[in-house]
Amino acid sequence: MDLNFSAEEIAFRHEVRAFIDASLPAATRAWLVAGKSPTKAMVVEWQKILNAKGWAVPEWPVQWGGPGWSAAQKYIFREELQMAPAPSPLGFNVNMCGPVIIAFGTEAQKQRFLPRMANLDDWWCQGFSEPGAGSDLAGLKCRAVRDGNEWVINGQKTWTTLAQHADWIFLLCRTNPEAKKQEGISFILCPMNLPGITVRPIITIEGGHEVNEVFFDDVRVPVENLVGEENKGWDCAKYLLGNERFGQARVGASRERIRRLKIIARESMDGGRPLIEDPDFRRQMTEIEVELKALEMTVMRVIAQDMKRADSKPNPATSVLKIKGTEIQQGVSEMLMKAAGPYAWVDGDPDEEGSNEWDLAPDWAFGLAGTYFNWRKQSIYGGSNEIQRNIMAKAFLGL
Repeated sequence: MDLNFSAEEIAFRHEVRAFIDASLPAATRAWLVAGKSPTKAMVVEWQKILNAKGWAVPEWPVQWGGPGWSAAQKYIFREELQMAPAPSPLGFNVNMCGPVIIAFGTEAQKQRFLPRMANLDDWWCQGFSEPGAGSDLAGLKCRAVRDGNEWVINGQKTWTTLAQHADWIFLLCRTNPEAKKQEGISFILCPMNLPGITVRPIITIEGGHEVNEVFFDDVRVPVENLVGEENKGWDCAKYLLGNERFGQARVGASRERIRRLKIIARESMDGGRPLIEDPDFRRQMTEIEVELKALEMTVMRVIAQDMKRADSKPNPATSVLKIKGTEIQQGVSEMLMKAAGPYAWVDGDPDEEGSNEWDLAPDWAFGLAGTYFNWRKQSIYGGSNEIQRNIMAKAFLGL
C-alpha cells in the first residue's frame, strides 16, 4: 500500500514496474529470484539498459544525465527495483563517487568521469576502510605525497567491495600527517591498472569473494585526480556517507525477502503442519512487517524533509534509516534460515552436474545460510550502527 503518494506518483510506479517487466533480461530475473547475487555482466547489462532509458542515475542533476525526478519518484524507483528483484545501478558509481564529483569536482573531472560512470563503462570501487581505520575512518594511514605533477600513494585498504571487478578506485589518503585526524585527508581517484597496485581476495565466512585487500606501493597518480581541495577530503567523505546511508533502508528489498519467507513458510512442515500456521512464527513475522511499515513511514518523512531543505547537506535522519533498515534485513535473513531448516545450507549451482545436494532441495533454498552470515556485516559497514547512534545523539539531542 502506498503511503500518501499522489495519483501522478502512483502512475509513475506503474510506469517503472512495466518498464522493468518488459526490459529486465529473463535470465537475470530468474537468477535474482533464486536468491543469488547478480554477476558483473548482469549489473553492467542492466545499467546500460537503464542508462539508455535515462534512469541509471536518478540522484544526479539533469545536466549530467539525471531524470529530474522528485525525492518521492527516486524512492519509488529504488523500491520497484528491489521488489522486482532487479540489479540496482552500481552504487559506487551512482550513489557514491558520482555525486562527490558533481559536488566537489572540476568541470574537466565531470566531463571525463560522469558519462562513463552512468553507463558503467568504468566500474568503480571504494577505498576507505583500512586495518585499524574502519568505524574510526579518520584514523586512516594510507599516504599520498606530492611529487611534482603526481601523487605517490603508499598504504593499504581493506574490505574493498568488488575491487576484483574495478577499473577505478576512489580513496581517502592522508596528505598532511601533521594535521588533526579529520584534517589533512584528501579524496583521490586512481586507476586500478597502475603499477604498484595489488588486489588480494578476502574469502568471507560463507565462502564468497566479495571483499578484498588493496595494497599501494609507490603508485603514481596525476595531481588532477584530486577531487576538491587538498586536505579537505573529509568533507567529500561525509557527503558520500550521508548519501550511502539513505539507500541502506532498502524497504523494497526487505519486502521482497518477506515475500520469499512466506513462500518458504507455506512449504516447510513443522510438527505435521506448514510453518506459516505456527503462532510463534507468525508473531515474529508480523513484528518484522510492522517494523518495516514503520521504517517506510520514516523514509517518507525524511523524503518530505529533504524536499523542503534549501541545502544539499546529508540529512542526519539517514542514520535512523541505516540502523533500522539493516536490523530488519538481518532479522529477515535469520527467519529465512530458520524456516528453511537444513536446506538453508544448500549452496553451489543447482544446474551443475553431480550437485547431489540439490536433488531433494526445493528451489527456494539456495544460499540462505550464506546470506545470513554475510548480512551480519550490514550493521557495521557504511558507519557502524553504534556510530550512527552517536550521530543522532549529536544532531537531535545536542550531546
